[in-house]
Amino acid sequence: MNYSLRALPAAAALAIIVAGTTTSHADEPIVGNWKTESGETAAIGSCGGAYCITLRTGKYAGKRIGRLKGAGDSYSGTITDPSDQKQYSGSAKVVKKSMKLRGCALKIFCRTQSWRKL
Repeated sequence: MNYSLRALPAAAALAIIVAGTTTSHADEPIVGNWKTESGETAAIGSCGGAYCITLRTGKYAGKRIGRLKGAGDSYSGTITDPSDQKQYSGSAKVVKKSMKLRGCALKIFCRTQSWRKL
């Protein structure tokens, strides 16, 4: 094996950068499966620079019901009511294995749910 000494540091740096970018979203506390207040399971995962919420069980299984951006314990974006497809401004606050998910219309009519991480 005859490797160029110049190529090895560049390849190592690229591997570190790729590893760092692929794990950053996975390390976010919002990523994973959650039990909703009504008993369904919702999956939250990375999607196009944000985090998408998709119902996995229940009457609306397979429907995407949210898209949030953020990091750490605070996220914001949109939440969709799967029964009528109306969108609301939304936010999520993650504390350990629980999350408060809030949807608001006109910033004054709000509803909050507590979800538990599975």
